[in-house]
Amino acid sequence: MFTGLIEATGTVISLTPTSGATRLTLAAPALTGRWHTGDSIAVNGVCLTAIPVADPTHFAADLATETFTRTTLSSLSPGATVNLELPTPAGSPLGGHVVQGHVDATGTLISLLPLHPSLDTTDWRLTIALPPQLSTQVVPQGSITIDGISLTIAHADLSNSDLPRIEVAIIPHTYKSTNLHTLAPGSPVNLETDVLAKYAAAQRARSQEDWLTPAYILANGY
Repeated sequence: MFTGLIEATGTVISLTPTSGATRLTLAAPALTGRWHTGDSIAVNGVCLTAIPVADPTHFAADLATETFTRTTLSSLSPGATVNLELPTPAGSPLGGHVVQGHVDATGTLISLLPLHPSLDTTDWRLTIALPPQLSTQVVPQGSITIDGISLTIAHADLSNSDLPRIEVAIIPHTYKSTNLHTLAPGSPVNLETDVLAKYAAAQRARSQEDWLTPAYILANGY
């Protein structure tokens, strides 16, 4: 489990297809000595299994077909900056929110705009286009993970069911310490909605399905 508080950024070295899974190799000097073979590491919000390579400041991870097709990792190129987080030990403070590292879908960065003149101290407004299937899992002031970063939804515009979007506030520390400052409009981002919102949406969907079944109608005298 993760909390969405990015510990460091890493750099993509290579993305290499093999006869099986695709291998992603990253430079992550800030995490040197802090992980072991088989440990989980969240890379842009995707939970991956760490594999050692010759350079101790690097690690690799194999991307299964599901990971390769569901997330943005397939679009990474050498030199790209990625967000990194090690799992949260049991009993540690949860500074962000519960993040599983299981990406639901990808969204698109619409804009990332400074709100004040000074780019050194300003906060930012990030607008993301959501895939329609996630619109039932977001609420204003709720949590969402964007490229592994735990963020709070400031505004949700769900009026157009085909083009839902959300806005989040980005503080200067988050802007500088994550990959956000490297992204441009149109960039794909990994999205993981809050796990409680997922269960609530699934339960609501099941309740609506039950309401329509003949068994439910007969059992309740309708």
